[in-house]
Amino acid sequence: MKVLLAGASGALGRSATRQLTAAGHEVAGLGRGATNTLRADLLDADAVLRAVDGLAFDVVVHAATALKGETMARHQSMVPTNALRTRGTENLLDAARATGARRFVVESMMFGYGYGDHGTGLITEENTPFGPRGTNTWLERHVGAMRAKEQLAFTAEGLEAISLRFGFFYGAEVTDNDVVPLLRKRSLPVVADRGLAFSWVDIDDAARAVVLATEGGTPGQAYNIADRTPLSFGRHLQEVAAAFGAPKPLRVPLWLLRPAPLAHTAMTSQLRLDASKAERELGWSPTHDDSLAGVRALASAHRAAV
Repeated sequence: MKVLLAGASGALGRSATRQLTAAGHEVAGLGRGATNTLRADLLDADAVLRAVDGLAFDVVVHAATALKGETMARHQSMVPTNALRTRGTENLLDAARATGARRFVVESMMFGYGYGDHGTGLITEENTPFGPRGTNTWLERHVGAMRAKEQLAFTAEGLEAISLRFGFFYGAEVTDNDVVPLLRKRSLPVVADRGLAFSWVDIDDAARAVVLATEGGTPGQAYNIADRTPLSFGRHLQEVAAAFGAPKPLRVPLWLLRPAPLAHTAMTSQLRLDASKAERELGWSPTHDDSLAGVRALASAHRAAV
């Protein structure tokens, strides 16, 4: 198939491009970066349509974000990604229709279920509403953008839409390039986990879910994509530090994160995803049951390569 991938230069996009190509598909990246096949700002509707003019695609994948390390800290840092999830989705849907695409795959994430402590039970696509409306203005903007991205795709006439709701990413594209350097500088602190846990997913496993969603799955459905063992943020980082020989992350009291309100909110949240629907319907499964095993395997491969 011919696949138009918005966000091809990002961590997920790079892995998805490799795996889609290996599966025999033809991929064109769309975005502002120089590595994209088609150059356009996703927020510029006219530029997007000009970029795809005269081209035909079978599937469009929306994996474009502006997420960086500091995005987890302050609400304002999420504004560009919120725009990509709303106006960017509208523009990309227009491009999908203009190019004759039949399927539209969107990247989403677990925080779309709402920030906060969801308890120790597993969140399925059916037992927990996605995109709940909140009273906190900033959190509503973030969650609302994820809600809008899915709704725009699911209600788009003439397109089969699938949403992938990912846990926290780790893996070669993330751990090696972003997390380990910060740990070596001791600039990535953790707080006491208080029994709270998140779901995690290896970036290459996440990309494999993108490939499977372009090829199958039920239109109009969302799928949780995460490994089988939720883990606290601190425990995950401790394992990364140990596996890669970095100093232990600094442990700080939660109140020190108040100047970084989004990080404070995230660190007091708990979201444990159940990905069994993706295993049944997409044929997807995680390479490792938990991120601890995944990080150890990643570090072992890194040492072997060196």
